[in-house]
Amino acid sequence: MDSRLEFAVKSAQEAAHIALSYFGADFKVEEKEDSSPVTIADRRAEEHLRKLIKSAYPEDAIFGEEFGEDGTGTGRWLIDPIDGTKSFICNVPLFGTLLSFEREGVPEIGVAVFPALELWIYAAKGQGAQSNAGRAMVSKTSNLSEAVISCGSISSLDKTGRLADLTKLSHQIRAVRGWSDAYGHFLVATGRIEAMVDPIIKRYDISAMEVIVQEAGGKCTDFSGNHSPQIEALSSNGALHEKLSACFVQGVN
Repeated sequence: MDSRLEFAVKSAQEAAHIALSYFGADFKVEEKEDSSPVTIADRRAEEHLRKLIKSAYPEDAIFGEEFGEDGTGTGRWLIDPIDGTKSFICNVPLFGTLLSFEREGVPEIGVAVFPALELWIYAAKGQGAQSNAGRAMVSKTSNLSEAVISCGSISSLDKTGRLADLTKLSHQIRAVRGWSDAYGHFLVATGRIEAMVDPIIKRYDISAMEVIVQEAGGKCTDFSGNHSPQIEALSSNGALHEKLSACFVQGVN
């Protein structure tokens, strides 16, 4: 596990710096079938990670955002080369490179690198979470009235029927802010905010952040409280998780 973790951290940092080399440059933005944007930076960063993984761990499977699934090993690497591509193309520095390693759908290693911010965080199951600012720990806030929550896009919340719940919830907490994508989960894991609401995800969007948030002392599930979220994700400091989950499952009174 230690060798895999060391490999994951180094590889994710390399890929993140490939992405960073295109940040602010003049490049073409293409649209994928799901209408999400993609750039040469996304593809180059993922290609680099795939090459490294296949060389170091040829028996493992790979699932990446840009090039899909490859291999059938019991262990699987998940790649999101640029999580927050919309931020990236708008020259907003809140994008990151995500890399995780799972066995039977459960993440054992997670790495997130935010190169434009010079931030990184990683975790291995049972070993805690570390950032370049030291040990990562969630906040201890247990009162909803003191909570700050981040969320995904308004359109995603509306599309999934979650916008009304979040709007009602916003009157019971300190603030709702739009620090979206992996950066929002990073804020939870480092104790800066209490929760992140992600209404639409793919597995590679959340796998790394799931183990990171958990090892920082928090929880990461779908809105119903199920682990290994596949289509939606709620990460929190743990103390508020059941209350927040209930808000999206049962509605806010």
